[in-house]
Amino acid sequence: MIRLVVFVAVMALALACGGAQAARLEPDAVNQAQFSEGEPNGVSPMLLKAQVLLDRARFSPGLIDGRVSENFTKAVAAFQAANGLPSDGKLTRDTWDKLAATFAGPVLTTYEVTAKDVRGPFTKRIPARMESMAHLKRLGYRNAREKLAERFHVSEQLLRMLNLRAKFSKAGTTLVVPDVGRGDPPSQIASVEVDKASRQVRALDASGKAIAVYPASIGSEEKPAPSGTAEVKRVVHNPTYRYDPKFAFKGVKTKHPFTIAKGPNNPVGSVWIDLSIESYGIHGTPDPGKIGTTFSHGCIRMTNWDAEDLAAMVKPGTKVDFKDETAQDGQVQ
Repeated sequence: MIRLVVFVAVMALALACGGAQAARLEPDAVNQAQFSEGEPNGVSPMLLKAQVLLDRARFSPGLIDGRVSENFTKAVAAFQAANGLPSDGKLTRDTWDKLAATFAGPVLTTYEVTAKDVRGPFTKRIPARMESMAHLKRLGYRNAREKLAERFHVSEQLLRMLNLRAKFSKAGTTLVVPDVGRGDPPSQIASVEVDKASRQVRALDASGKAIAVYPASIGSEEKPAPSGTAEVKRVVHNPTYRYDPKFAFKGVKTKHPFTIAKGPNNPVGSVWIDLSIESYGIHGTPDPGKIGTTFSHGCIRMTNWDAEDLAAMVKPGTKVDFKDETAQDGQVQ
């Protein structure tokens, strides 16, 4: 009887906390959020609004989750630098006012799940080992929720919090989602800068001004990213992944080459920007939450949506400069 009472009390508290959290993420609370001093705890309507605005302005915070993160801070600093503000990465009132002026509409909108969204094809179980991945016919999304979360640049957790009772696998379901419409990308860019220290990729205009900034995982001690200057050779959408034993990746034991099928959960994600340095490229990822917080196997890894955005701006011959500075501590992934 005591256990039952305790269980009921715990469940009541959980529901109360969940309700409070959900109330803070009502569309009106986010859309009408205003700047306030202090660093919020947990998911914040103000931070969520700021992240969506940064994403729309192409100062990408990476995975939108409504929380303070290193990628968010770096996105704020990049936006500040581009707008003549002190670039300390702190969301100040002046920064908020500049950011809010970039888009007057609501940052959260509604979306009706389509039959195509729920049809797949999905890959419910994706093994961790690359050798095992090679046996799959496709590296698709695991389910409709993952597919929709990536479409709107959000974590699956945040998507659930915005839609507590939604059935993501049912066509016709109306969801609350971020309005991440970035508009058409610049018709062309002068060059791409890969900053190893800050773990960012920047698209630059002819004057050297950043017109888009994205978080990235860039090389590692095991396989560092290249130095100097390269060029874009080609862009491959929905690529397969070819593993060569000479890569000698940690955890891959086979001595034979193998190919992993296409799909957004492929090791190089949904797009590959091939560089003039053999076996190196800028590409997407199956793990958007790890971008900017871990290192890579030498290449430049971005979220699928950011890699696709950059891919729309480059062309064969676009210069890619690698900015060498002391790398930050991190984990190889």
